[in-house]
Amino acid sequence: MAMNERYEPQTIEGKWQIRWEQEGVFRAGTRPGAPKKYILEMLPYPSGKMHMGHVRNYLIGDVYARYFRMKGYDVLHPMGWDAFGLPAENAAIKDGVHPAVRTQENIDSFKAEIRSLGYSYDWTREVNTSQPEYYRWNQWFFIQMLGRGLVYRRFSKVNWCTGCLTVIANEQVKEGVCERCDSPVLDKEMPEWAFRITKYSQALLDGLDELKEWPERITSMQRNWIGRSEGAEADFTVKGSEEKIRVFTTRIDTIYGCTYVVLAPDHKLVAKVTTPERRAEVDAFVAKMAAISKTDRTAEGATKEGVFTGAYALNPFTGQPVPIWIANFVLSDYGTGAVMSVPAHDARDFEFARKYSLPIQVVIQPAKGDKLPEGDKLEAASTEYGVLVDSGEYTGLTSEEARRKMAAKLEAEGRGKFTITYRQKDWGFSRQRYWGTPIPIVYCEKCDPERRGIPVPVDQLPVRLPEIDTQAVLTGKGEPPLAKVASWVNTTCPKCGGPARREAETMDTFVDSCWYFARYLSPHYDAAPFDPAEAKRWLPVDVYVGGPEHAVMHLLYFRFWTRVMKELGLSPVDEPVTRLVTQGIVNGPDGRKMSKRWGNSVAPASIVRKYGADTARTYVLFAGPPERDFDWSDAQVEGAFRFLKRVWTLAATHEGVVGSTHSGTYEGKALEIRRAAHKTLKRVGEAIERLSFNTAIAGVMEYINVLYGVGTVETPAEKAAMAEAIRLLAVMLTPFAPHIADELAEAYGSKVLLVNQEWPAFDPALVVDDEIPYAVQVNGKLRAEIKVPVDADEAAVRAAAEADERVKAAMAGKTLRKFVFVPKRLVNFVVG
Repeated sequence: MAMNERYEPQTIEGKWQIRWEQEGVFRAGTRPGAPKKYILEMLPYPSGKMHMGHVRNYLIGDVYARYFRMKGYDVLHPMGWDAFGLPAENAAIKDGVHPAVRTQENIDSFKAEIRSLGYSYDWTREVNTSQPEYYRWNQWFFIQMLGRGLVYRRFSKVNWCTGCLTVIANEQVKEGVCERCDSPVLDKEMPEWAFRITKYSQALLDGLDELKEWPERITSMQRNWIGRSEGAEADFTVKGSEEKIRVFTTRIDTIYGCTYVVLAPDHKLVAKVTTPERRAEVDAFVAKMAAISKTDRTAEGATKEGVFTGAYALNPFTGQPVPIWIANFVLSDYGTGAVMSVPAHDARDFEFARKYSLPIQVVIQPAKGDKLPEGDKLEAASTEYGVLVDSGEYTGLTSEEARRKMAAKLEAEGRGKFTITYRQKDWGFSRQRYWGTPIPIVYCEKCDPERRGIPVPVDQLPVRLPEIDTQAVLTGKGEPPLAKVASWVNTTCPKCGGPARREAETMDTFVDSCWYFARYLSPHYDAAPFDPAEAKRWLPVDVYVGGPEHAVMHLLYFRFWTRVMKELGLSPVDEPVTRLVTQGIVNGPDGRKMSKRWGNSVAPASIVRKYGADTARTYVLFAGPPERDFDWSDAQVEGAFRFLKRVWTLAATHEGVVGSTHSGTYEGKALEIRRAAHKTLKRVGEAIERLSFNTAIAGVMEYINVLYGVGTVETPAEKAAMAEAIRLLAVMLTPFAPHIADELAEAYGSKVLLVNQEWPAFDPALVVDDEIPYAVQVNGKLRAEIKVPVDADEAAVRAAAEADERVKAAMAGKTLRKFVFVPKRLVNFVVG
């Protein structure tokens, strides 16, 4: 069938999408003897509308999936929906549409847009986290982890979003407001369920050393979030009482310079130690701090402020009393909620001491160089290790020696110990919303008077979300929505059969995304969350693509969950992902991140309708390296479309060479064509392997220019070379612009879909040049560039350089003093 003269993507793209689907070419598991590649992009929340950030994210994985299929791998490339969550519920509160209805509408819309772009997904493995078939296993995991002590009920201060009316994670608080809705976030004490992720803090930290193919910025963010600190705990006895204040410090070597102790405003001892005359001022300060989020209190640059309690504590090494203060920069849930302050050797303590005229005592001097002045003359804290002074029996020791000996003494005397702390806290995951996984717990006054919770028997899972009157239940006010559904919340106790109430809170949606990558392996498996045999085949994920904003939420949580799955005998791996790719942001034409909020989003559908899916794909992939941000440009979209038109026109112009063969040698123009084809094939394959898609496409663009430049092909050798060149062009375009690629391949005689063909090997003889360029300098200044045979020796290269007219002119009338020869690069004539 003859090609149309015009490139009209709308007439060809649907045809290929239907054929790919009908032939099931993207189904995993069809090559059981082949090596595997599991390529995955972070599953989307179906908001209903794709934006170009989604397009870029999924394209990175799609390029790899198509390429590795052609390299002979059995490729798993699935897609699903992170379908629970606040946006659907908040929308329901606003307009009365049930979250399930809106979510399904959004999934249908989102999926249609994904299909229109030609992504190579295995849709037989699709998952939807809001379906009971999926969230049943969230509940199963909960019960297994509860039995292992990894889930527990606690009272704690939580981040309460005043807009979403639910608890949110620390990571979702940005400068005191909710990252989702920009509403203020308050500290609020309430009961919650938590995962004991801190049991795995060290394992998660150690595991980062093995993640050689993760971006360093992501592993650094996780290290900082986990925040391992080695130090010592020490007890300061409150003067005149039996109460003890236990502090944690990483610098026990400075304890002789401690001039005050600071408690968190909500520390349990504040009320006990505060003296009557200080009570009013302390209570006012505590109330003030309670109204400020801990994020704001401890933000970088925040003003340090505090108040004296009137009480004193005894230094465990000197026995001397030091004043007890409370201050905004100490948090009750970090360390012990109390710190010893050594202003001479801590910048924060120094600032606070100067503000409130507290004493400053130097107890560490530099091992070398100038000595520090007395404390009242210090201009800034000295935080480096050194040699102890004015520190009793430890004077003269190095900081390192003193730390060991002081910690040992505290432990021997029962007044403290060496300890390791982590900044990371346990993961509070219960939420006061409807649209999430019900927590499989009931409360029975008879069997569970302490309200610890009784797990629902596994054979009664899933605990399904009830059908609701949306407007009556999702009001955004009062108790959790599920508590308003009497027919659901009132149940029977699994122990005694008597009356009981269900837990009315639901799980954080991060639970859904902790293990979804494993559900894709066997999405309809009914005996466990997934088939362990499939896990042995496919895990870990080989390439995972998503945004860096998930570094200390999703990416940390699912590393934790993977370890739990291994302990449960489900997964063979500790780490879920071998290679992590974090893509940059697609900014709108105004330079801001594409967002409904700014009204600057570009809908993929509008680009597909006007230019076709291949143009959208090519533009996004060519715009820059995957990890970098880029600004949307309509002009560059036009440029991508013009490039594909040139590809089409080239193939249509030479369609007459289809079927041409040549068994003889290739010379002249024919050899030039073949060299260009095989050099580009090598370049594109290598660029894809190193995730440099923009340079791969640039190589194809240069290749097209070469093919246009050869003009009309006339001899059998030239026609055969051009036929091969365009067949290889189709292959090279397959990962980037698959629709036009398959259309060109079909026009040039292929009966097999390109993704089912083997990625061809380049001919090594054709990628080695007969000639190579040399730069010719005179006194270090470039005067010419020459080409010489690849095997030319120094004498031959010098002769060719001296024969160049520009070089002759630059050397005229001068004496040659030195000749510099750098093989395969340059020569330099030094003259005077």
